[in-house]
Amino acid sequence: MAFPSGVELTHILVVGDLDRSHAFYRDVVGAESVREYGGTSVVLRLAGTWLLLVTGGGPTPDKPGVFFAPPSDPARVSHAMTFRVEDWKVPGTFRSQGQRWP
Repeated sequence: MAFPSGVELTHILVVGDLDRSHAFYRDVVGAESVREYGGTSVVLRLAGTWLLLVTGGGPTPDKPGVFFAPPSDPARVSHAMTFRVEDWKVPGTFRSQGQRWP
């Protein structure tokens, strides 16, 4: 079953360094900055989807037992986004700009 037209996908990434993450997705990956919310979150548009970068935080009234936290161990993966590229030289291009390509 397909989603109805007008449905959009948002990826929410909890990050430890909002400014660094924002700069990476905007300046290196090429995402469009749409909006910033007081140093706690940034909304980006990327490849037809929304990317929401957020800092960690405590529970909210509607979800009293839920905490948002960045990964505590970089060796453990709980979310992955992949970028399909036509040119395998792309990761080398990022490295030559001093960026890490995971």
